[in-house]
Amino acid sequence: MTDKHQNKTVDPISNVETTGHSWDGITELNNPLPRWWLNIWYMTIAWAIAYMILMPAIPGLPFTDQTNTTGARGHSDRSEVATAISELNNQRRGMSASLLSASLEEIRTDRDLQQFALAMGESAFGDNCATCHGSGGRGAVGYPSLADDVWLWSGTLEGIETTIKHGIRHEGNYDTRYSLMPNFGRDGILTNEQIDDVVAHLLSISGRTSDAEAALRGEQTFAEQCSSCHGAAGKGDPMQGAPNLTDAEWTFGGSQSDMYNSIYVARNAHMPAWNDRLDEATIKALSVYVHSLGGGE
Repeated sequence: MTDKHQNKTVDPISNVETTGHSWDGITELNNPLPRWWLNIWYMTIAWAIAYMILMPAIPGLPFTDQTNTTGARGHSDRSEVATAISELNNQRRGMSASLLSASLEEIRTDRDLQQFALAMGESAFGDNCATCHGSGGRGAVGYPSLADDVWLWSGTLEGIETTIKHGIRHEGNYDTRYSLMPNFGRDGILTNEQIDDVVAHLLSISGRTSDAEAALRGEQTFAEQCSSCHGAAGKGDPMQGAPNLTDAEWTFGGSQSDMYNSIYVARNAHMPAWNDRLDEATIKALSVYVHSLGGGE
């Protein structure tokens, strides 16, 4: 390798000046960068300087309360977002007023109102309800699916609106949906063996295999302890929020151990009342949206 400070020469083959560097007999040519590439590079530098002057760009200004330069244009993404939100709210105000003055049935039958309510309800659902009920209302263990036609309480538009407004077992709301299942095992109402028998009966009436003798004993216990809410046939009662026990829909799991636990220590889950958190128009829109997920009643 030659010394890097040696005199530059002209390559006799390409007639291009060398850089004075060579490795293993290979000489480095001093070819200039393409003119088009240099022009683009210069333009990007000029663009960056102009952008820093016009737009908020340079962070960490010392001895000031500003986190960055404001730019000659005075541009602010926050103010633009606030303006856009204000414009959107103005556009929605008229339709929201229409929602307030219309009945739920009128909303359901008026295509424009229905489309607005569905869009508004979907947005509100994602912000407030999807955390528990899942995206699209698919539910999870302990949280009912809203995307089917199985309802613990009423699945009508009015019924759904009542549930959203007042919640389920919401303390302090006198209009809340309320029912109370006893803790049959924890409070000693039934023995462990009796609970096992009731589980066998539930397996039987929901179309699954169970011990026939245990199911027969459980049927008697069910009639004495459970039928007043769930009905003699276990079909449930939406007026009391008592679920149908003959289908395959189980909020807290439908395995044998899940059913045993639900009887031993009653679930008695809660849902918040939304009437003090959401305005009436939003609750109406949510009712229409939830009703649409599973067809409602």
